[in-house]
Amino acid sequence: MRTESFPPAVDPGVAGNADDRTSVCLSINGRAHTLTVPASTTLLDLLRDHLGLAGTKKGCSMGACGACTVLADGRRINACLTLAAMQDGREITTIEGVARDGLTHPLQQAFIDCDALQCGYCTPGQIVSALGLLQEDGVTDRGSVEASMSGNLCRCGAYPNIVDAILQVVGQR
Repeated sequence: MRTESFPPAVDPGVAGNADDRTSVCLSINGRAHTLTVPASTTLLDLLRDHLGLAGTKKGCSMGACGACTVLADGRRINACLTLAAMQDGREITTIEGVARDGLTHPLQQAFIDCDALQCGYCTPGQIVSALGLLQEDGVTDRGSVEASMSGNLCRCGAYPNIVDAILQVVGQR
C-alpha cells in the first residue's frame, strides 16, 4: 500500500488551514493508496496532482462538461465535484485503469474504429462514462445512449461517432 503526505495546498499561515488535513484510503485502478491531503482536495486534484494520473481531464471544474468522469464503485461521477475524502474506501477507475494487461479495452478499440475522437480532450471522460453506462445495462438503442451520455460534452462534435462506438461494443456482447 502506498502512503504519502503532501504539503497543504493553501497558505499554512491562514488561520485554521495548518491542521485541515485528512487521510484518504482509496483503491485506484486496482491499486491501494493511502494519502494525507488537505481536506478541501477534490478527487480530480488527488488523481492528477497527487498521484500523477493525468488522463482524467480538468475541464470546467463545475461538473458541466464530463471531462473528469471516473467510476466510483462502478458508478459514473464527476471527479471535480467530489472531495477525495467523500470517496474514502471506494474503488475508483480512471482512464488509466480501463486497459488491462496491456490490452486495449473493446470500448477503446471501438472509439478508434469509429473515429470517435478528434482533439481527444474529452475522450477519457467519454470512454469512462461509456464504460459505466455499459455496466449499468442502460443501453437499449441509439436514443438511450445519447441520453445517457448527455453529461459528457465534445466541443469537436464527434457525438454520432461516440454513439456508434458504444453501440459497436453493445453488439459484441
